[in-house]
Amino acid sequence: MTYDQVATISQVTSLLLFVTMFLAVLAYALWPSNGPRFDKLQRQALDLDKDKASDNARGIR
Repeated sequence: MTYDQVATISQVTSLLLFVTMFLAVLAYALWPSNGPRFDKLQRQALDLDKDKASDNARGIR
């Protein structure tokens, strides 16, 4: 096996691995049963009222 063959096989394998991982993450993010979980986490992350209440308790304005 020459260097060029090894390099080509490595590049093709890396590309296929990347595409597979990308599709898996995309499928997970768009899976219908994960929607409510993501909505809950989104609302929790954007809930600024909790942060203001805890800052006021510490004397931060």
